[in-house]
Amino acid sequence: MTDIDKTAHDTGTEPGAGSATESAAGSAADTAPRSDREGLDARLVVDRGRFRLDVSLTAAPGDVIALLGPNGAGKTTALRALAGLTPLTQGHLQLDGAELDRTPPESRPVGVVFQDYLLFPHLTALDNVAFGPRCHGAGKAEARAQAAEWLKRMDLAAHADAKPRRLSGGQAQRVALARALANRPRLLLLDEPLAALDARTRLDVRAQLRRHLADFEAVAVLVTHDPLDAMVLADRLVVIEEGHVVQEGTPADIARHPRTDYIAHLVGLNLYKGEAEGHVVRLDAGPEITTTEDLTGPVFVTFPPAAVTLYRDRPTGASARNLWPCEVAGLETHGDQIRVALTGTLPLTADLTTASAAELGLRTGARIWATVKATQTHAYPA
Repeated sequence: MTDIDKTAHDTGTEPGAGSATESAAGSAADTAPRSDREGLDARLVVDRGRFRLDVSLTAAPGDVIALLGPNGAGKTTALRALAGLTPLTQGHLQLDGAELDRTPPESRPVGVVFQDYLLFPHLTALDNVAFGPRCHGAGKAEARAQAAEWLKRMDLAAHADAKPRRLSGGQAQRVALARALANRPRLLLLDEPLAALDARTRLDVRAQLRRHLADFEAVAVLVTHDPLDAMVLADRLVVIEEGHVVQEGTPADIARHPRTDYIAHLVGLNLYKGEAEGHVVRLDAGPEITTTEDLTGPVFVTFPPAAVTLYRDRPTGASARNLWPCEVAGLETHGDQIRVALTGTLPLTADLTTASAAELGLRTGARIWATVKATQTHAYPA
C-alpha cells in the first residue's frame, strides 16, 4: 500500500482522490535545487485559442499580491498556471530559486484556497486539515496534532469534529485556509476566497484573513473582483486586462492614479486623458478641464463623482472653472446616495443626496449643467 493509499484508507478517502485534491490544496515537498534567491519570479504565458495571457509577477517572501481585472481578463488562468493546473506555453516560473515550470502540481510547495473551498464532505475539520501532512509522510497522530494547532490558530478548535455541512461559510473558509497552510507552502494562492460569504460574514472573515496573511512568511497571490478585498488584504495590486498587466502598484497609488477606465470605475473616479498646457487640459474627446496642477504633455485627469455639482439652469457667478451641459442617461442608488450617469459634452458620473436629486427633479433625458472646481480635480502624467 502506497503512502497516499494508506492515508486514504486511514481517513476514509477513496484511493487516488488524495492525489487530485492535493494537487489543488498544495504541497510542502519540493526536491528541486534552490538558489539563495527567495520569493516568486514568474512570466506566465498561456495561449488559449485567440486569448493570450502574458503576465510577469515578482514578489518577496511576506508579500501579498492581488490580481484584479474584469471577467475574462486572465486572472484565474494566471492562478491556475502558478498552481501547475494550466501548463505554460512560454515563460518561466521560479519559486525561491527553484524552477517549477515542469514540476507536477502535487510536488509544488503551493497551497490553494478555492472559492468553494472543496473540503472533503465526509471528513471532520480536523481530518480535512490533517490530510495534506498525512499525504506527505506524517504519521496519523503527528498530522492530527499539526491540524489541531492550525485549527486553534483559526479559532476553530471547538469545531474540530464537525463535518463541512455543519460549518458556517466563514468557518469552512478558515478550515480551507488551515488545510492549505498546514503544508507550510512557499506560495499561497487564494481564488476569490470571500466570494461565497454573505456581507456580514465577509466583513469578519476579511479581518481575520488579513491577520493570517500578515503572519504568512512566504508569497501570497489573491484573485478577486472586489476592490475592497484587494485594498484591505494586499500589499500590491496587479491589474490585468485582456491578458496583460495594465497597471501595478500599492493600493494607495492605484486608487490615486488610475490609468484605465476599468480601474477608474473600480476606485470610483471619473477618468479622462488629454494634453496639458499649464493648468488647462484639452481632452482627447474635445472639451477642456482646468486643474490646479501645472503640467505639459499627455496627462490623465480624475475627479470623484461627489465633486460634481448639478444645476437645472446654467449657473451664473459660479466659482467652478469647469462647466459642461449634459443629459441624464441614468439614475441608480449608490449606498446612501443617488449616482447619476451623464452624457453630452463630457460623459461623467455624479453623486447626489436623495434630497438634492428630488429637488433637481432628475429623470432620464433631463438636460442639466455640471460643474467641478479645479481644486477637486487631480492631473498626473500619462
